[in-house]
Amino acid sequence: MDYEKHILIVAGGTGSRINNSLPKQFIEINNKPVIIHTIECFIAFDKDINIYISVHPDFMQHMQKLAADFFPGRKIHITTGGETRFHSVQNGIKMILSDSGVVGIHDAARPLVSTETIQRCFKGAAEKDNAVPCISINESLRQINADKNAAVNRNEYKIIQTPQCFRVSLIKKALEQTYSPEFTDDASVLEKAGHKINLVEGNTENIKITYPVDLIIAQHYLK
Repeated sequence: MDYEKHILIVAGGTGSRINNSLPKQFIEINNKPVIIHTIECFIAFDKDINIYISVHPDFMQHMQKLAADFFPGRKIHITTGGETRFHSVQNGIKMILSDSGVVGIHDAARPLVSTETIQRCFKGAAEKDNAVPCISINESLRQINADKNAAVNRNEYKIIQTPQCFRVSLIKKALEQTYSPEFTDDASVLEKAGHKINLVEGNTENIKITYPVDLIIAQHYLK
């Protein structure tokens, strides 16, 4: 199936939980910033994919320099992030001038997404308008309600990952909605616009680097 492929990498965070002066997406692992590892995942999937990055305003020049240093001669579109993820994605999607094809929206701090997961997400979105990767929960869960708690069936829940992939025209339209705190990810934005979300298999290694221990795990996998 031949269609235009876009990837929007959201890098608007400041890394407050990582205890580092640099946001997590710019910390080096094996002599390479996390976000560069992430971009390389998508180039490995499709060398001609259109790349867009939404980055915190304070790190715009830093990102521009990284793009020039690691991908000389390649056009990488970069814009500033917004107050929330929703607004950062809004800003990034505006850079995609075409309404055709599929766009994946991916966390900059997920450098371990597999080519197979990316393939499943893009293929699923091309066939069914959207595709969101997920993995099963292998821990017990309890629901907390005021001073009570109760066991719940973990088989009824999934851990959601990125890239979350959508037909460009659909996610553009969905992003015209007014921001709501219930928009915890991009799938929730499309769902609020009345669309059914399609889940596909993710990969367990596709962690989001959030805490210092995650850097150790990512370093191990990226060797």
